[in-house]
Parts: sequence; C-alpha cells; structure tokens
Amino acid sequence: MTIAVAAAGISSFALLYAPQPVLPQLAEQYHLDPGGASLAVSVATGALAIAVLPIAVLSEVVGRRPVIIASVVSAVVFGFLLPLAPSYPALLVLRALQGVAIAGFPGVAAAYLAERLGKAGLAAAVGAMIAGNTVGGMVGRLAAGFTAGPFGYHGALLVVAVIGLVCAVVTVVALPPGEQGTFAITSGDGRRSEVLRGHGQAVLKGLGAAVRKPVLLVQYAVALLAMGSFVALYNAAGFRLTGEPLDLSPAIASLVFLAYAMGAVSSATAGKLVGRFGRRRSLAGALLLTIAGTALTLPDSLPLVIVGFVVLTGAFFAAHAVANGWAAAEAPENARGQVGGLYTLSYYLGSSIGGAVGATVYGHAGWTWLIALTAAWLALAAVAVLKGTFPASHVVKASFAPSDAVKASFSPRR
Repeated sequence: MTIAVAAAGISSFALLYAPQPVLPQLAEQYHLDPGGASLAVSVATGALAIAVLPIAVLSEVVGRRPVIIASVVSAVVFGFLLPLAPSYPALLVLRALQGVAIAGFPGVAAAYLAERLGKAGLAAAVGAMIAGNTVGGMVGRLAAGFTAGPFGYHGALLVVAVIGLVCAVVTVVALPPGEQGTFAITSGDGRRSEVLRGHGQAVLKGLGAAVRKPVLLVQYAVALLAMGSFVALYNAAGFRLTGEPLDLSPAIASLVFLAYAMGAVSSATAGKLVGRFGRRRSLAGALLLTIAGTALTLPDSLPLVIVGFVVLTGAFFAAHAVANGWAAAEAPENARGQVGGLYTLSYYLGSSIGGAVGATVYGHAGWTWLIALTAAWLALAAVAVLKGTFPASHVVKASFAPSDAVKASFSPRR
C-alpha cells in the first residue's frame, strides 16, 4: 500500500510540475513574457484546486481506490497528449484537464490510507506519501530540465510522461482494494436516493464545520500564502538562472530543483519540531526561515542563490507539514475529509494564483520586487499564525513520545 501511494505521488507531481523548468523555452517558442508562460503551471494547479472538493465528495460515493486509479491513469494520458498540442492555447486546455485528473490523488489518498490503516501505521504511510509527492516534483522538474536542451520542451514533457506511466503501473498493480463507496453498497437498494441525499446533507454539514474554527482558517491561509510564494519563486527561477548575469544552461539551471531533497527531509522531521516546540512556534518559525531563504537569493551570486533555495525549500516543506498536520488534528470528527479538501484547495489555489502573479511581477519588475512580494505574503502568514491561534490549547507537549509527535504532524492529510 505504501509503495502504491508513493508511486502515485511521484507520478502525479512529476506530471503536475513538469513544465516549470521549461518555462523559458515556452516563452521563447510562443513569444510570451514570464507571466504568460507561467500559465502552463498555473492553469493545472488552479484546475486541481477547483476539482479537488467535488472529486473528494465523489470518492465518498464510488470509493477511494477507483478515484485514485482513474486519477493516475488519466493524468498520464494527458501527459502523452501535451507534446502533441498544436498551439499554446491548446496546451493550456490540456494542462487544465490534466490538473482535474491529478486532483483525484491529493484529494483522496490520505483518506484512503486513514480508512485502510486506522491509526496504526498511518503516520509512516502518510509520510511516505508526502515524500513521494516531493520526490515526484523533483524528478519531474529535473527530467524536464535535463532533456529540454537536446530534445526541446516537447521531448522533455514526453520523458516525464514516460516516468509517470511507469509509476502509474506500479500504483494500479499494488494498490489494495479499499472500502466500497455509498453507490456500490446501495446499488441494489431501492432506498439508494434516500441514502445518497442523507450523505449529501452530511457532507454539507461537514463543510460548515470545517470553516467555523479560527485555527483551521489560519491553516488554510498558510497553505494559500506559503504555497503561492513558493511556486512564484520556482516559476521565476528558470528565467533568473538562465538569464543575465548568471546565464546558466537549462540543464544546469534545473539542478536548483535538487533543493527538493531538503524538502523531503524537513517534511519528514517536522513532527520532531512540533514535539519539542509546539505547532504554533514551529509553524511561525518555519515561515520566517522561508523568508530568510528568499532574502539569500537577492545577490547575483550563484552560491548564495543555491543556498537560498535550499533554505527556503526546506523551511517551506516543514511549514506545510506542520500546517497540514495541525489542520488534520483540529478537524471535527464529522468534517475530516472536508477540512483536508479545503486545505488542499487553498494549497493549490495559492500555487495557481501566486505562481502567475509572481511570474508577472518578475517579468515587469525583476527579482528584487518578486522577493519583496513573496516575503510580504510569508510574513502575513506568520502573523496569522501568531495572532490567530492560541498556544495553550494547540501546543503538543515535549513530553510526548516521538511517534506521537510524528502522528500529530502528518495525520491524516497531505
């Protein structure tokens, strides 16, 4: 099960962010500014954000496993269609459809694991899922960056589609059956419509509960602002590294995505931070450290830029792990799926809007103004954490065992 979900994460996030390292090539091919080119990323993450809640609700009816399988398979199909797009608008349409397809995995996978595993083994499985997501994002970007030079962006996207296909096959073969959905259970029952109507009312009630607690609203805000900042920086990174004065080749510039390895480490160890310092201080500290990392990238010095990306990437993923785990821990029992869905929606809405706005600011005003913008977003998120939460009832005590701290950080949603 862990292998299947990790493979699905690698496939989904390799495909989702594959165009990011080739944005400069897209801009050159279609005569676009950085903001226009960044739409190749933003339309997919925006479509994912819009689709994640409806697909999560659909999984309640048809079951989690069919949704996950359909997600990874259809995302790969669109991956193979992307290099065949005859124009940039056609490519954007395919990317939007691919984003909808990918939404079935992040919106459903953690709920599937929670239902299959219960508390036993859940933290390790969710940690593996997050690691798979992170590795997928890194592998997809690196593969596209290294192959864009000899094969162009068409060949780069095709290579990532092949990687996605291999991982999708692993998922289809290895993913164990889950619970039956409401539709399957009641397919022969004359009261099916009554059951489904009652289920729909429960979903709406859960959505109401998911937006009533201020501490949950803070986590949604952190997801929106932090992810928006993160994707904005990486969307513009290719332009900064391949342009003057750094003037790197696309393959060498793509090495910046190796910083994702630090993200995999920091997200996996965030539970220890929570156990020692509590969620409030850990999250605010991670956001402030992300700001420090962005500041390091300001000078036109390649070593400082590299160190800056390593710091901001590790700090961002630590913040994401803490905020995600905090949202899951505070979710009302009747709204766990809805809280996870709203967190995921905020996360990818931030990716879509922040990524496009950030690339536009970079294209018109340069890297310094982009850093100022993203630092302001991150500072606003930190203020929300410090002002909108109450440490007395939300800190995890240091006396908790390490395994409990890890569970608090990762259960149950990405």
